[in-house]
Amino acid sequence: MPQNFESDNSKLILIGEDDLDDQEFLNEIFSSIDPSFSIEFAANGSELLSYLDDNSHKHLPCLILLDYNMPGLNGVEILKELKSRERYDAIPKIIWSTSKSTNYKDVCLQLGAHEYLVKPSNVNDLTEICRYMLNTCISS
Repeated sequence: MPQNFESDNSKLILIGEDDLDDQEFLNEIFSSIDPSFSIEFAANGSELLSYLDDNSHKHLPCLILLDYNMPGLNGVEILKELKSRERYDAIPKIIWSTSKSTNYKDVCLQLGAHEYLVKPSNVNDLTEICRYMLNTCISS
């Protein structure tokens, strides 16, 4: 079940991330930048898709962040599923991964990812990436 850290669904970010440390870092940084956002985490691809399918249009996220390597369905498989469902077309989808593979990036972008980002190795870079993602969410 996705973990809810906030209750305001007007600015919802849905994150598919199985690493608990990454979940904690993302939650802390997003909250420090703009605490008005609600963050939901799904630990695997099936859980993420179930969350989306179980919510009405008014509760759809303004951004979907997907770890490339998640258990069950990975980021590419989730992008394929989302691409087949018109309901999710307008939601920016960002893949983030430890891999710098241009092949992975190209496939993700072809499947509708707004961006493919490499996970940073320090907090300052992660903060800048989170700011970028929040701006993507705000402008969607």
